[in-house]
Amino acid sequence: MDGETAVSNPSESDDREHSVDDAATSRRKVVMAYRMVQIAVVAGLVWKGSFFRIADQVDGEIPLADPFFPDWARSASVVRWAYLVAVLTTLVGALIANRWGRLRTLAVAAAVASLSILCVHQATYNDATFTTSWWTQLWSFWFCTRMERDRPDRLLRRGAFAARAIGSMILIGGAVGKWTSEYWSGEVFYDIYFRERQYWTFNWVRGHFGPETLREIATWYSRGVVVTETVVGLGMWLMPPRAAATVGVVLFTSIALFSNHLLFSVMWCLIGLSAVGFLVPATPSSKP
Repeated sequence: MDGETAVSNPSESDDREHSVDDAATSRRKVVMAYRMVQIAVVAGLVWKGSFFRIADQVDGEIPLADPFFPDWARSASVVRWAYLVAVLTTLVGALIANRWGRLRTLAVAAAVASLSILCVHQATYNDATFTTSWWTQLWSFWFCTRMERDRPDRLLRRGAFAARAIGSMILIGGAVGKWTSEYWSGEVFYDIYFRERQYWTFNWVRGHFGPETLREIATWYSRGVVVTETVVGLGMWLMPPRAAATVGVVLFTSIALFSNHLLFSVMWCLIGLSAVGFLVPATPSSKP
């Protein structure tokens, strides 16, 4: 019996060491996931900066006064401060992702509050950048409050599922708005992009094809967008974590890369959110 015990103990010790290593790796991945998403949100908000500055100047020169909005939701100073606070608190969250749990939670809560203001302010309520950033930071707030409570590998799995569910919801929302005859015929995309848009993809297409072919390309491009957003939106949340991460990162990147580089302000946070799936630990194979 002593001999058998002596033989089995090294194996048990190795298993314990592997278990400790796996837990430590998962904890590092939890911090990495949170920091990665915060950096992605900051990237999107900063990417928006140049356009936001121009829009702010125009609003200062030609102020709008929609009576639907209360005074605070029409104030230019409110929207400026909300934007700055959203950027700074998200940046703070990225810097302290692995420590100071209460301050980290406070930072992401302030970011959610600031983005909530931007989502209902007269100047920014219809800007998709702040909508996608709000959903991403809502995910971040939930994730942040579970970092010290849940088992790391379980939190990564739940976080990746919630992330791809948000991605699916946003894609479905975009697809629903495009299920119209104008989009299916390609008319909308032709007028917005193919006719005169100065961007490398559309410049190349206009330089290689005539007007009739260009119109047909616009039709099939538009239908491809509608179908892709619908199919991926309905199916991405059901995919395995890493497959969904690959699809999400590729799709959200391609939307901006091939349509308009300004769309990266909308997509960076979704790219970061999708990438959480890459950090989910593989399911261990059963031992013989």
